[in-house]
Amino acid sequence: MTSMTPPMANGTLDSSETNGNNFWSHKVILERKYQKFLDEVTPYVIYRWISTAILTLLFMIRIISLQGFYIVTYALGIYLLNLFLAFLQPKFDPSLEMDIAESEVEEGPSLPTKADEEFRPFIRRLPEFKFWHSSTKAVIISLICTFFSMFDIPVFWPILLIYFCILFAITMKRQIKHMIKYKYIPFDIGKKHYKK
Repeated sequence: MTSMTPPMANGTLDSSETNGNNFWSHKVILERKYQKFLDEVTPYVIYRWISTAILTLLFMIRIISLQGFYIVTYALGIYLLNLFLAFLQPKFDPSLEMDIAESEVEEGPSLPTKADEEFRPFIRRLPEFKFWHSSTKAVIISLICTFFSMFDIPVFWPILLIYFCILFAITMKRQIKHMIKYKYIPFDIGKKHYKK
């Protein structure tokens, strides 16, 4: 006859509690390793984007070879477009700042803001690293989805492609008008660079 030992009252854990703690300790260790990996790849901007481009190319090759998963591709395209727009937009919306400045003028005199305004660099709503990280995760998740047939929903793909192209054109036109109106450039192209 085997004897079953109950959990001890003196504070020792039984095997189920040990397994639970073991799970959480493994989770913490994996999170730390992942964060360490992210910290190590942060300075390598070009290599990070090349790896994401290769993953996206693999995803596209898989979609073309399978002739399916167009909903997954459309969802990925919309998500990447959303990330790209957040990457192009300033963190502090100039239209809101102008409205606030106009309301302050109505309230009474304030300090000058135009001629003597302090230089403020362009700060993105979505920083480059977060843009890359979210894009890469989205491509990997989309690639994994192509291995499950439940995500292969039959759809007439030319309609999705036309709709995505129209949506892209409209949103980019609006974003470019916003950049022209408030005079900001989200890239370093054409900006002056000073040498020591």
